[in-house]
Amino acid sequence: MARKRRSFSPSFKAKVALEAIKGVKTIAEMAQKHKLHATQINLWKKQLLDGAEDVFLDGKIKPDAKHSDEPESAELYEQIGRLKVQLEWLKKKVAQDGD
Repeated sequence: MARKRRSFSPSFKAKVALEAIKGVKTIAEMAQKHKLHATQINLWKKQLLDGAEDVFLDGKIKPDAKHSDEPESAELYEQIGRLKVQLEWLKKKVAQDGD
């Protein structure tokens, strides 16, 4: 029988990652204490360090995140336009065939 996959709360992940950053215990000791794999602790530590600067943005949007949706939305609007044209053509075609 397969083992059920464990999920951890964000607060637990933050607590473990902060503990790893402090360096009071080794990663191996922490892994044994929390019954985790050392790789998982290192991943959470890296995620915390990578996201730490976002805490100090004061509500500002990250520069790369602000513009990332614009090209995608333009493509979606183009697709909507094409689909509308196709729908109108199909409606006309059905109306002509029905006559």
